[in-house]
Amino acid sequence: MFTNDQRQQERTGQYGTSRQQYLQELVNQFQNTSDEDCITEPNEKLMEFGIGGICNSCVDPANAAIITQCGGIPLVIKCLSSPVRNTVNYALGALYYLCNKSNREEILKPEVIDVIERYAAAQTVNASFSNLAKAFLDKHVS
Repeated sequence: MFTNDQRQQERTGQYGTSRQQYLQELVNQFQNTSDEDCITEPNEKLMEFGIGGICNSCVDPANAAIITQCGGIPLVIKCLSSPVRNTVNYALGALYYLCNKSNREEILKPEVIDVIERYAAAQTVNASFSNLAKAFLDKHVS
């Protein structure tokens, strides 16, 4: 994030996509998609960035309410089974902020808790999943 052009070139390599080109491709994908909800797309990258946006925006209770009212909780839960690590991290973070008294029953279903408990137990496999899952369980289940 905080880097100069030379360092970014070193990280990208001779045949990689430049950061500016990569970001432009993301913007183009977003602008050209025909679906308004990126987390329902079969494209894993669109799903990753869609749930990332949801995770970042649902910290604000007003945004969380809109996501909940628009049926977003089942879509976020579905992201927990993604093969993309960032997608799972964002889904865990989003559920952490979305869960409240009005929607606890929708989120705290046994099958969802089971998945989150498995992530919490996966400390050696992925510390990020584990930490987010433990924080979720500490706040909403224990």
